[in-house]
Amino acid sequence: MISVAVKLSRGDFALDVAFEGGGGVTGLFGPSGCGKTTVIRLIAGLERPDAGRIALGERVLVDTAAGIRLAPHRRRIGLVFQDAQLFPHLDVATNLAYGRHFTPKALRRVERRAVIEVLGIGHLLTRRPGTLSGGEKQRVAIGRALLMSPDLLLMDEPLAALDDQRKLEILPFIERLRDEFAIPIVYVSHSVEEVARLASTVVRLDHGRVARIGTPAEVLAPTALVSTTGRFEAISVLTGRVGRLDHDYGVSIVEHPAGRIIVPGLLPTEGAEVRIAVKATEVTLSLGHGDRSSVRTALAGRVVRVDTDHGPFALVTLELAGGDRLHAYATRLAVDDLGLDAGDEVRALVKAVSIDERSVPGLRLVAE
Repeated sequence: MISVAVKLSRGDFALDVAFEGGGGVTGLFGPSGCGKTTVIRLIAGLERPDAGRIALGERVLVDTAAGIRLAPHRRRIGLVFQDAQLFPHLDVATNLAYGRHFTPKALRRVERRAVIEVLGIGHLLTRRPGTLSGGEKQRVAIGRALLMSPDLLLMDEPLAALDDQRKLEILPFIERLRDEFAIPIVYVSHSVEEVARLASTVVRLDHGRVARIGTPAEVLAPTALVSTTGRFEAISVLTGRVGRLDHDYGVSIVEHPAGRIIVPGLLPTEGAEVRIAVKATEVTLSLGHGDRSSVRTALAGRVVRVDTDHGPFALVTLELAGGDRLHAYATRLAVDDLGLDAGDEVRALVKAVSIDERSVPGLRLVAE
């Protein structure tokens, strides 16, 4: 478990955060400039807090009151940044071995062969970084950090410099290392799709403070009406089970108590539980069954509340059959025309094409 309670002032910016993260992935989420990278640097020992304490399990890394500050190389923390930061004059095999040299033999519990297999980099070992794609470089950087046998892995926007296709390639590897090596990870991102997919705990930062802590469903959901571009970040996380795969159409049918969710692409395991992130701006509300449409996902729900202000938008919160909460943005005009109010029974329509495959673990799009 990682425990952080630190304060830091630098010019006009003041950081004052406290949180704990357990096993799996703790996501640090928030807009640019909110302090995410500063927190990572404090944990790694690359910055000194003005006051506070950082502990990894029973091992104290920093305690300003007690005068404790472990040097970065003694913290047993692996680092992965946006830029892979590989040594250009060394081949992949030598880059991988670099961090391992600083780990005493008695503490080397992560096997080289396992890392190479999980990350799929065996065919790259003799190549130089200059010949690798961006995604390949990041996989090597992750491997180098893992081979330190760290007690904690810090990942600071590791996919930010990659295009969407490379991100889709890397996300499954991050999931595998999360599940197979059991090393806790603190993962920094401003992408709701990445955080919803990877994290078990999310810490949302805003202006150097902790705004919310909880599960992805709790933290990534809107807490109030947002009339700015922030509405595009608001999501709901629904949990269902993979019912069946339709190979003819290349879609998966996920069974949810409120109805079937059609997901574009094929999920790996029928019957498996899966989390699906649905953007609040991609939900259409309907009263009754209405006319036929191209939307295949229609979830039964009840309006819990409607938030409005003097702007053009309304935020409608639904409770779906089964208990999940689903949030939908609509215009205030549409809400008034429908006469929506708390207690109304509605159907929430979600277009399959609006579901981002980056947010669904294991999803594989099939092309002809």
